[in-house]
Amino acid sequence: MGKPTNGSSASIKKAVVERIAQKDDISKAELMAEFSLTSSSLTRLLEELTTEGWILESGFGQSTGGRRPILYRINPAHRYIFGLEISRIYSTLGLFDLGMNAIQYKRWTMDETMTPNRLTAYVQEQMDDMLQIRGIPRDLVAGIGIGAVGPLNRDTGMILNPLYFPAEGWSNVPLCEWMEERTGIPALLENGANAALVGEHWAYRGENLQHMLYVHVGTGLRSAMMSGGQLVYGAVDTEGSIGQMVIQIDGPRLNGTGNYGALEAFASVQALEQQARSQVKMGRMELAETGAADPEALHFPLLVKALHEGSPHMKELFSQSATYLGIGLGNLINILHPEKVILGGALINADDHYFDTAAATAQKHIYYASEYQPEFSKGILQEHAVALGAAVLVLKKMVI
Repeated sequence: MGKPTNGSSASIKKAVVERIAQKDDISKAELMAEFSLTSSSLTRLLEELTTEGWILESGFGQSTGGRRPILYRINPAHRYIFGLEISRIYSTLGLFDLGMNAIQYKRWTMDETMTPNRLTAYVQEQMDDMLQIRGIPRDLVAGIGIGAVGPLNRDTGMILNPLYFPAEGWSNVPLCEWMEERTGIPALLENGANAALVGEHWAYRGENLQHMLYVHVGTGLRSAMMSGGQLVYGAVDTEGSIGQMVIQIDGPRLNGTGNYGALEAFASVQALEQQARSQVKMGRMELAETGAADPEALHFPLLVKALHEGSPHMKELFSQSATYLGIGLGNLINILHPEKVILGGALINADDHYFDTAAATAQKHIYYASEYQPEFSKGILQEHAVALGAAVLVLKKMVI
């Protein structure tokens, strides 16, 4: 983190609180090295934050020859933040304290009944239950961060026209407005891939990573990039554009839409389901091998079950999918040059071999591979990355 040299006292105060939240314990000298404040100004600021309850004195550090320095840490109970993931397969609500420690999670399936109205009502119920169980007053909740499938408009808090939700009604949903009306708590909206990357960046904060790539491989493909420790935004919300990367010019289209030969037609849950159904219909795979009653009932959970039970056909399908994903990853890495590549989503979590194959394939396609090799990871937070990342975004926007 570079030294802030200007900005209002409020913005510096906020930056100091955020920095203290990132550390278990931090001394005044460490803060002096990161912020352009005089010793007396920083002393007054730390006293003010302590009096207001944002931070606590947590003990004394090691002496470097003089008096042992006072250590500071965030006061976790001063505020609380909710983080919500809205995805096509699962959604997750998390409650976090000000240190971004998870207090409670609730995860549920997104089926054909989970319309926007039902989801907002359900989330309100879960929020109320969490606060009641923990004895947390509502006025201590700073906000709810939402990481959702795009495309969306972050400024208006609206989900626009996402594809492949099991339930109807997910076009042009003023999600933040609805959540605020139901809960009385300010809401912030970000696309899910960005929120996941922010969450994992927070989890890896001790490594001081500046350049990270996150790719979610589920019903569709989504990606996010961070450079210089900051999210990279385009002119429009484009988290799903990675799925339209052409890797075979004369290849198929997924559901008759998008580019021919796009990555999502080879490496996505939907692509796998379609390929498995085709294998059965052409007689290349026995239906009994999957446990489905008919080819159209072949959905992802059955494919994963057959894979884990040793189906050779399923192993081949998953391996091919992972190889194609690796080719797409190699293309992205050659353009973006991240330090760390985090892979998440239902396909990545279905089987360790999928992750290993995708990473190995990507590494083979990296230019200057002998001099540059990013680290591949499933992340620290994994299925909780979006919810925590959404909460971190509220922390970064919070008025101190």
